[in-house]
Amino acid sequence: MQYFEDIEVGSKASFGDYHVTRDEVIAYAEKFDPQPFHLSDEAAARTHFGRLSASGWHTCGMVMSMVVANLKANKQAGLGSPGIDELRWLKPVFPGDTLRCETEVVEKRASQSRPEMGSFRSKMVVLNQDDVPVMTFTSIGLVQTRPK
Repeated sequence: MQYFEDIEVGSKASFGDYHVTRDEVIAYAEKFDPQPFHLSDEAAARTHFGRLSASGWHTCGMVMSMVVANLKANKQAGLGSPGIDELRWLKPVFPGDTLRCETEVVEKRASQSRPEMGSFRSKMVVLNQDDVPVMTFTSIGLVQTRPK
């Protein structure tokens, strides 16, 4: 199990392999972000996107699935997150893209009021198959301290 004490500022990780499908882009948009450029090739062609693109919120969901898979694989004693900072959608994500994540721990802090946990901040870069950054944010993770 990976606990708060095991997290090192400056440590980097690369993980994930999420293939974006047309059906998933449309299904997500129909339910959560029904803007025309997420639903229709014709409508998207008339925008700066040029073609059907995934919702930025869908991209966040795809990234979350990769993050959770990575946490499980590394057996991190995660306790959730109070949020993220500085979310930026840099480039559109299109059906056919394959996403992956690169992250670096930039800060960690033991909780003053909850000795059973600490928090850490990581810079996240999401890249497509051409290594072009499509999204960035700073995540804040809560993690259990090592049991005594």
